[in-house]
Amino acid sequence: MTENHRSGPDPGVVTAARAGDSAALEHLVTACLPLVYNIVGRALNGHADVDDVVQETLLRMVRGLEKLRDPSAFRSWLVAITIRQVRNREQSRATDRDRRARLDDAEAITDPALDFAGLTILRLGLTEQRREVAEATRWLDADDQELLSLWWLEETGDLERADLAGALGLSDRHAAVRVQRMKKQMEVSRCVVRGLGAEPRCAELDEIAEPWDGTPSPLWRKRFGRHIRGCGVCAGLERGLLPMDRLLSGLPLVAVPAGLDPARVLAHVTAHHVTAPHVTAPHVSGAHGTVSADPGSGGGGGGGGRALRRRHGRAGRRVGSRLVGKQAVVGGSAAVAVVAAVALVAARMTAGPSVPAAETHAPPTPVAVTSPSPSPTHSASPSPSPSRSASPKPSVKATPSKHTAAPVQVASGAKKGVGVWSFNGVSQALAASGASWYYTWNTQHQGVTTPSSASFVPMIWGAASVTDASLAQARAEGPYLLGFNEPDMAQQSNMTVDQALGLWPRLMAAGKVLGSPAVAYGGDTAGGWLDRFMSGAKAKGYRVDFITLHWYGGDFRTPQAVQQLTSYLSAVYARYHKPIWLTEYALIDFSQGTRFPSAQQQADFVTASTKALDALPYVQRYAWFGLGADPAKPSSGLFTSGTAATAAGRAFQAAR
Repeated sequence: MTENHRSGPDPGVVTAARAGDSAALEHLVTACLPLVYNIVGRALNGHADVDDVVQETLLRMVRGLEKLRDPSAFRSWLVAITIRQVRNREQSRATDRDRRARLDDAEAITDPALDFAGLTILRLGLTEQRREVAEATRWLDADDQELLSLWWLEETGDLERADLAGALGLSDRHAAVRVQRMKKQMEVSRCVVRGLGAEPRCAELDEIAEPWDGTPSPLWRKRFGRHIRGCGVCAGLERGLLPMDRLLSGLPLVAVPAGLDPARVLAHVTAHHVTAPHVTAPHVSGAHGTVSADPGSGGGGGGGGRALRRRHGRAGRRVGSRLVGKQAVVGGSAAVAVVAAVALVAARMTAGPSVPAAETHAPPTPVAVTSPSPSPTHSASPSPSPSRSASPKPSVKATPSKHTAAPVQVASGAKKGVGVWSFNGVSQALAASGASWYYTWNTQHQGVTTPSSASFVPMIWGAASVTDASLAQARAEGPYLLGFNEPDMAQQSNMTVDQALGLWPRLMAAGKVLGSPAVAYGGDTAGGWLDRFMSGAKAKGYRVDFITLHWYGGDFRTPQAVQQLTSYLSAVYARYHKPIWLTEYALIDFSQGTRFPSAQQQADFVTASTKALDALPYVQRYAWFGLGADPAKPSSGLFTSGTAATAAGRAFQAAR
């Protein structure tokens, strides 16, 4: 079953799958899923409906497979179905917009866990100009995003011009005109990205950007582009830009989330189909209606397909739900196909880790943190509030070890730190961890005795923590001070950039080596919360001595997780050129509730990540999340008591 990269799956594979060969079907779904995921992801730029549209495309593909007359045309046929589903989704949203205006506004927010430009930068480790191209895609309008999704894949060798033109319903000549027009908009967008990221930034451009909320859009592209074309300071921004064709050539596809692994899903569901003389299209019932799998139907990704998948992100944007469906009566070649498609699109709810989250995550609440500071609202983030007591609520059961682990030679390192909250034996565990520093998301460390081998670093958690008493406590501690905790999250310190900048002089007055506010995600994003804060601080002459970041990974494969983490840190350093403190990090998947890796996977990641972080000269310190662990529940914690280390804890102890 050989394949030609430029022409798609081997016709023999398509023919066999159409005839009912389950192995061929699995191979076909495996081969086409990355293409569908990349087209939809880039066309919607990571909108929360990406998975819905992918699932609808897969349903229509398997449902219509036996009607495909020419197996050699499979790829063009699949691309056309995919683009039709993207358009159906847009039409469905447009029709519904007036009736559900507020809800549509909320759903229009790009899920930070899926922002496709960000995923491209993160996963492919792009060089500077390739990064600029990826960031520039955020500034295009919807029609050009759709075209870009196809043209990008043409340039990387995964589609041909005939596929692009056929999917859009255009002649080759008209398609070429559309591509050239889109590329011109991309060139303007690249200059805008450069202009906004320039050091120093043009003062007039800064003034124009004053009312901008930091969200890329076609309107602001036009405004910024108009300035750049007529500005003497910005006139040279296009100098040295390489052609996009050269930059994109040879890039691989962005990897499909592990939760959409077709082999695992097919193995899980092949026993559940029933045969019958005629094929009946499956219908999935849910809160938003019933979805037909008929390839010709007009139902888009914004309809009943949402019942198959809800996203529970950091901001609680989507709520988890189960797959509810009628028993499908299927037969012949479509039997395995229909079952496979339904299972594939439900995989995020039923199987393994999902999209890695460098800028996306909704970690669990820590065990307990006590402080006299006021208590903010409950958060889906791991970062403790100044006053909170709760237990993690993971979605899987822990498996206790049957054997006593061998003693570990505890190592120490100047970078190695940990986030600490109160639990039984906390001081003993801290001393045994080998951490050289720790923090408690507070200016105090009540209930924790600092061992001689470690130092305490205070934090000003949020706006309510900027008091004379808290600042005096911070001044009494060591030389460092951490800024606000996840101000970009409503469930955490929840601060606007202007609010944070307004309070920043009081933190500077403490006279400490001062870390930036620790954003939950998007630290490398032009126009993101941190980028706007750093630009504002520079404009006002405020001091920020190092960058503070959080990171949680949902890909539990050690090499990939380490690469994603280090790529994010590298991108942030390239943007700000300041030392970095990684003050929260671990492997936790928040794409569908809260999912933890196995104890061994977490331990392997501790070992590999600490080694990688020690090798990065611009990473000054890192802190694992966190010291405490509930012995009855899975977590990323290091110690269940003062003397009992988890597998991750033993790996942390041994890390140098």
